[in-house]
Amino acid sequence: MRRSFDALSACVRDQLHSDPMGGSLFLFVNGRRDRLKAIWWDTNGYCILYKRLEEGTFRIPSMLHASDTSVEIEARELAKILEGIALPRSKQKTIA
Repeated sequence: MRRSFDALSACVRDQLHSDPMGGSLFLFVNGRRDRLKAIWWDTNGYCILYKRLEEGTFRIPSMLHASDTSVEIEARELAKILEGIALPRSKQKTIA
């Protein structure tokens, strides 16, 4: 969770093969799932949201296939993750 703007945007490009300036929001969660960073491009610069839970863990959707590198979620699903609500498996979608 030490990465900042440049390193996170490089991770989006190199590992997820996505455009970090393409309008999507990208979430990164630590191994214990108690810290979360989100990065997105906002017309003229990057924004980062960082949240650390004092208790409990973020309930991030699991990958449907072992080879998946990311999971696509909608805005309302992001709100549920930030509030600590688990997403049902049927709502989970993968992206290439």
